[in-house]
Amino acid sequence: MTVYRYACPDCGDVEASFPMGSAPGAVVCPRCGERAERVFTAPHVSIAGKTAYKLIDAAARTAHEPQVVTALPSTGVKRPARITTNPLHRKLPRP
Repeated sequence: MTVYRYACPDCGDVEASFPMGSAPGAVVCPRCGERAERVFTAPHVSIAGKTAYKLIDAAARTAHEPQVVTALPSTGVKRPARITTNPLHRKLPRP
């Protein structure tokens, strides 16, 4: 459903939803009952921001052009080796 804007002479702007391409030229104002004429405005396609569009574009691009990875990404944090004192762990194979 698409939201269309209408101008009522008494109440001002009125919005109404209709399937795309089937909006009438005028509607009855829900507040006062007068005839409200359709006002043509710029389309309001989405409320998503620039970041959301970048994410959508990147997701679509990876479907056709996946990135080639040669190594795991570095986290930049070096973790110390874990040392265990459990005697049962001594029997495990070492890498």
